[in-house]
Amino acid sequence: MERWNQMEPDVFWQLLRESKLDPEQIIDVREPQEWDYYHLRGSTLMPLSTFQDTWERVPEDKPVYVICAHGVRSQAVCRYLNEKGYGSITNVVGGMAAVSHYDGFQYD
Repeated sequence: MERWNQMEPDVFWQLLRESKLDPEQIIDVREPQEWDYYHLRGSTLMPLSTFQDTWERVPEDKPVYVICAHGVRSQAVCRYLNEKGYGSITNVVGGMAAVSHYDGFQYD
């Protein structure tokens, strides 16, 4: 059974801009070259390609928001973390492609 939340990009962006979301809670599962192209300041890069080796670095004591380019990889990571027993996980729907335009960036 899936036990994580889905958050629309506009809601995510609003929480981030209102400082109701700590950037350290954001786990970006894109690859380094995608991260270099555009990323959210303060977020943590944990590429999907190495996630099985690093997943234990994801904080268990606070909610985490998982993001990728379009929302597919982040959904897979949410499923993985759920299977590992994490409770407060949120997938950012549409990923960076949906979020970045609120920052005035055109993500291709």
